[in-house]
Formats: sequence, C-alpha cells, structure tokens
Amino acid sequence: MPPINAHPIKLIVGLGNPGGDYAETRHNAGFWFVEQLARRYNGNFRAESRHHGQLCRISVSGRDCRLLMPSTFMNRSGQSVSSLASYFKIAPEEILVAHDELDLPTGQARLKRGGGHAGHNGLRDIMSAIGSRDFLRLRIGIDRPQQKGPVTNYVLGRPSKQQRSEIEDAIDKAADCLELLIQGELPQAMNRLHSSR
Repeated sequence: MPPINAHPIKLIVGLGNPGGDYAETRHNAGFWFVEQLARRYNGNFRAESRHHGQLCRISVSGRDCRLLMPSTFMNRSGQSVSSLASYFKIAPEEILVAHDELDLPTGQARLKRGGGHAGHNGLRDIMSAIGSRDFLRLRIGIDRPQQKGPVTNYVLGRPSKQQRSEIEDAIDKAADCLELLIQGELPQAMNRLHSSR
C-alpha cells in the first residue's frame, strides 16, 4: 500500500442535490457536513454562478479553506468542482469530498484517499471532470436498505429521527478532525476519526 502523502486540504466539497425537496434526504449528507463546518467557523455560503455552486470561505488554524455545495444535481457535481479547483489552482490531492456511503453503518464516518466511485454518481462525475481519483473522501454512513433492489428511493428518502441523530454525531466527529486535515496531517485525522465511538 503506498504511503499517504501529506496534502493540506484547501477545498471541501459537500455532495447533495439542490432544492427543498432534497434537503433532508440521505443523499444530502455531504451538504450537511459542509453546512456544519460553516456554522462552526462562522462562514456564510453565497451563490457563485460562474462556479455552479454555493461557496463559503473559512479560516482554520490561520489557514484559508473553501467549502463548496454544487448547485447542479448530484450527477453533474464535477462541473462545479473542476471550475472552482481550476480557478483557485487547487490540486486533486488538496480536495476533500464528503458524501453519503451505503457501505458504512449509519453513524459511522471514514476518511479515504483515492479509490473507485462504487456507483456513486457524484464521485463518478468528479473523477471524470477533474481527471483524477486522488482526492480525499469523507464517507458518511447511511447503511443499505433492508430490501433488495434499486437503492434510489432509499438514498432519496429521509432518515428516521434516530438515524439523522446518528448521522449528525458522525458529522460532528468528522468536523473535529478538520484542523488536522487543514494542516495535512491525514494519518492523525484518520486515527482520530476511525477510533472514535
């Protein structure tokens, strides 16, 4: 396994679908994460039409970091990410993408560098648009539906009150690792997040 290089995170992308109909659905867990970061660090999102998203700038341990919520639908997320990364000259290794994850239990969050998209349309489009899969991911567990078959209705459904609370707890624990990520201390951030209960 190759060593995990230290790359300070300069852009954090939350994945979700725009509009009130989707705001409380599982697929918008990435939006929930960056919204929590904005609250913690007193940032405000504003529309950036040229970058096809909502953008927020925060300062963490004296370093600037940008938060992005694409205003395109999930399967066009790459348009926003590639535009912003190109404009600010941010390398793929300096990007963290937060997204919902079917293969993790509700209430777990895990950091991962690189890898495939595992059928996630937002990740697939970002990889295509920026020509790289070397960005960091924050995988926010939503579990799989109990019923077999297509998962579309599940990911576009609302979690129960208990599930939402568990997801919010996972998001809080991930947010606690932000200073380490901003400083490029990924192994320490992974150790902190993955050992939290």
